[in-house]
Amino acid sequence: MRSADMIELWRGDLRESLHRGHAVICDAHGLVEAWGQPSRTIFPRSSCKMIQALPLVESGAADAAGLTDRQLALACASHSGSAMHVQAVRDWTRALDLSEDDLRCGTHMPRDPDENRRLTCSDDSPCQFHNNCSGKHAGFLTLNRHLGGGPDYIDPDHPVQQAVKDAFEEVTGQTSPGFGIDGCSAPNWACSLEGLARAMARFANPGDDTRGRAMRRLTDAMRHHPDMVAGAGRSCTLLMEAMDNKVTVKTGAEGVFVAILPEQGLGVALKITDGATRASEAAITALLIHLGVLDAQHPIAGKLLNSPIVNCRGIVTGRMCTADAFPH
Repeated sequence: MRSADMIELWRGDLRESLHRGHAVICDAHGLVEAWGQPSRTIFPRSSCKMIQALPLVESGAADAAGLTDRQLALACASHSGSAMHVQAVRDWTRALDLSEDDLRCGTHMPRDPDENRRLTCSDDSPCQFHNNCSGKHAGFLTLNRHLGGGPDYIDPDHPVQQAVKDAFEEVTGQTSPGFGIDGCSAPNWACSLEGLARAMARFANPGDDTRGRAMRRLTDAMRHHPDMVAGAGRSCTLLMEAMDNKVTVKTGAEGVFVAILPEQGLGVALKITDGATRASEAAITALLIHLGVLDAQHPIAGKLLNSPIVNCRGIVTGRMCTADAFPH
């Protein structure tokens, strides 16, 4: 089955652009709804950070280090690199008697406008704490301390990454066909879109065993601390706040988005084939409205899905909307 029409952009009476993709909704028993090809193999990218953080909690490393829920949310984050995020990761590594040099995520300018402006207008340079994945890497370091592994914790054969792989394959219910190296240098294991949605459904329906408690703890940390997961003005933070912190959502690069709906017992995963973030944000918004957890009239729904396109003079030039065959 080919990809499905999902998000359209109209200029006047002409459909100017079309984003196609795949989306899957699962419950505890399996597939509930799908658009496109559920078996499509993808890299989840940062959408699976709560899976990558499972060994951190399951192993006892999080409790041994005394991690707070805000730190667990940060372990699952693609944060904006604001001063708050940077300080939180710095304090975390310092508590481990480690430093920025022990991170392996690399450096980039922060997305946060205030911190970006501060660095641009000063002699300071960004550091690895600014990396949007630095919280995940602080989690890797915490797990590595617990496991007694070597310093190169991003090596695919390292005990940290093998623990991540094992957890990933178990919750997706699939043997991964392989991995790619993510932007932060850690392995990113591939799976089918249905496998990713099935994993999110398991987070939405956790048992009372060690894994289930770890899943619930991570999901709760993310939805109760959405500011740590992304940041001011970011879609993940805005959507979780708009749904009164009842649903956990997480974006990933190249048009991936997931959602965990505990009250409904549902997991959602989607992939926009052209990798467009504007389309993945609109598509997850449409699905959350479809599932009854986001009010279609909420300003954030309008911002991410139905807001008019306005030019530099304030003239409305077009609109973004869902395609006819996609929930709207």
